[in-house]
Amino acid sequence: MAIFFNEETKMFYLEGKNISYIFGINFTGFPEHYYFGTRIGRDELAYTYEANIGDSAESAIPGQVHAGGKSYNVYRSEFSMYGNGEFRDCSFQMLFANGSRLNEFLYETHEILQEKPAIPGMPSMRGGQTLVLTLKDKNSEMRVRLFYTVYDDADVVCRHMEVENGTSEAVKLLRAYSFALDVYGAEHDLLTLENAWAREERPERTPLAHGTFCIDEKSASSTRRHAPAFALLDKDTTEHSGNALGVSLIYSSSFALKAQVSTKGYTRLTGGINDFDFAWVLGAGETFATPEVVLAYSDEGIGGMSRAYHDAYRKYLVNPRFASAPRPVVINSWEAVYFGCTPDRLLPIIDAVRGTGIDTFVLDDGWFGARRNDRAGLGDWVVSPEVFPEGLKPVIDYVHEAGMKFGIWFEPEMVNPDSDLYRAHPDWAIAVPGAEPCVSRRQLVLDITRADVRDYIVESVSKILRENEIDYVKWDFNRALTENFSCALPAEKQQEMHHRYALGLYDLCERLIGGFPHIFFEGCAGGGGRFDPAILYYFPQIWASDDTDAYMRTQIQHGTSIFFPLSAISCHTSICPNHQTNRTIPFKTRADIAHLGATGYELDTTKITPEEIEEVKTQVADYHEMEALVLDGDLYRLENTFDSNYFAMQLVSKDKKRAHITAMRALCRPNDEHKRIFPRGLDKNAVYEVVNEEYGLRLRLTGAAIMRVGLVLPLRTADNKMPGDFKTFVFKLTKVKG
Repeated sequence: MAIFFNEETKMFYLEGKNISYIFGINFTGFPEHYYFGTRIGRDELAYTYEANIGDSAESAIPGQVHAGGKSYNVYRSEFSMYGNGEFRDCSFQMLFANGSRLNEFLYETHEILQEKPAIPGMPSMRGGQTLVLTLKDKNSEMRVRLFYTVYDDADVVCRHMEVENGTSEAVKLLRAYSFALDVYGAEHDLLTLENAWAREERPERTPLAHGTFCIDEKSASSTRRHAPAFALLDKDTTEHSGNALGVSLIYSSSFALKAQVSTKGYTRLTGGINDFDFAWVLGAGETFATPEVVLAYSDEGIGGMSRAYHDAYRKYLVNPRFASAPRPVVINSWEAVYFGCTPDRLLPIIDAVRGTGIDTFVLDDGWFGARRNDRAGLGDWVVSPEVFPEGLKPVIDYVHEAGMKFGIWFEPEMVNPDSDLYRAHPDWAIAVPGAEPCVSRRQLVLDITRADVRDYIVESVSKILRENEIDYVKWDFNRALTENFSCALPAEKQQEMHHRYALGLYDLCERLIGGFPHIFFEGCAGGGGRFDPAILYYFPQIWASDDTDAYMRTQIQHGTSIFFPLSAISCHTSICPNHQTNRTIPFKTRADIAHLGATGYELDTTKITPEEIEEVKTQVADYHEMEALVLDGDLYRLENTFDSNYFAMQLVSKDKKRAHITAMRALCRPNDEHKRIFPRGLDKNAVYEVVNEEYGLRLRLTGAAIMRVGLVLPLRTADNKMPGDFKTFVFKLTKVKG
């Protein structure tokens, strides 16, 4: 049993693959946290509680102050509320009609479900035994239900909250976070991921001091500036050892995540929907659900936490139709022709890759309406007769005749002011009446909080998908929201807009993706501007960055892999000099780095040499050889170019029979150090054949020797030359004995 309740002690034991999450109902009826970490027994842990005497609210006379004579400020909370002596950051605040914000939620009942119910209107993890804990306000008919889900084969705990208004009048939610968790210790670091266009997912490790540390997003995009995730680390935690507690929010709009170090030796983690410029009017009898947060724990460092997320997301979040299925190997038209996507430009690109193993051609921006540049046409999802006078069918047929699938680009949530759609429905664009809107990228955002706008998008996009044999869709989202306003909402509900935008997005995804289940959808947001677990629920892979430079991609893919499996990260081999950095990197290196994810190509194949076309064949074959490891293997990050001249990632099959290592030396230095990398995750007692085909290397070593002695990166090429900058070294390991 994954969830156990001790009736006598009122303790709940939530048990995952290698973890225990333990809390209890204390003497006041309040749920109090005791432990989250490596799997332990079902011990009675209330002995860890000690009433710390501090201020007057914490040492009040029993019976004269709430919580049995003690302030909520001393409790290690599973749910934190405003007032009653709680001076830390709360996870919930509401406003009654009389102006009161005071509430006191205590245990009423609980239920253990064999499978977690879906969250209305939002994506979430599937399956898992689930505890539903109901708390009732002491002074009203308001209730909150706390949901906890655990899995026998995963080291994660999923949490979210539902608020039910059982009163006879509306209340206003001012803050409704997804969780609160008070963990032991005041000496921690916090690992966060900072985002900016073309340099997404940069890890930052910050020592926590007393007070509150917050990362947030206010743009209705999930990752424009910070990823909706962080990890609480012990001071001595490294990539490979020590305690790491992860927080990852399944949400695609404005969020806040907080870590607060208290004076009592505990650190509070909380967050969810950003309460900045947020309020939700909850009518009598209505229920409000928060997005789900996934908590992961490992005592094997940051890498162990990552592997916990990878396993959980691949099995319980990603569409099972695609989770372990081979991914399309695409050639995308964008960096090849940009807006010049006429048939006479496209067909030679298709011809050039016939027989290479590239199996999907994707027609990017520029095929519709008046879209000859970025100033016009968005929202008019009709094939341009100027560009395709015979429609898309001749090109699609040409692609299929070449033995490839056909993909197409949309940006469904956007509109150009210079478009037929905007001229017909200017009120459908997000703007404040009487105020000039921000026309970022020469485009506005459609108000998808409105059902009529969503209906238009679904029908216009569906018409293209119905009338053409399309196998793949790239869904882009190139700018953030700047006006938090909807003409369809009354004044008192305007602060609901960003959350309603997320709900509108999920409705679009359900209808379009659900309506065309055979089509493979990829997410994109001006690169990595909306790379979150909620998007991964709908799109099996997401374009991680518009930066296709292989050196920068070692960093972007490293950071993204902290919370996401490699199979979720869309990675392309591009031309050189690179379009974002003007850097020149060997063709093989570009492909080797792109193979550490869902691979593809982003270049004009008519401008590469016949020798490079032959190399593409080899690259695609190499990727297919390792693809099962990308889809389902365990990831070990061995080196990174944030603080080293080297990069290395290792993938190991679950049965430890195969492994693949891609290493890179960034800058070539004469008379350089003898660099070794130290693989992990192998069977120490087995014998592996270690092969590097480029250098003619073939060794037989025990797993113990490989991990302890390491593998040496050659200083010179096979013909005794200096290898140059940005040189990759690929090692293939196969168990041959043991």
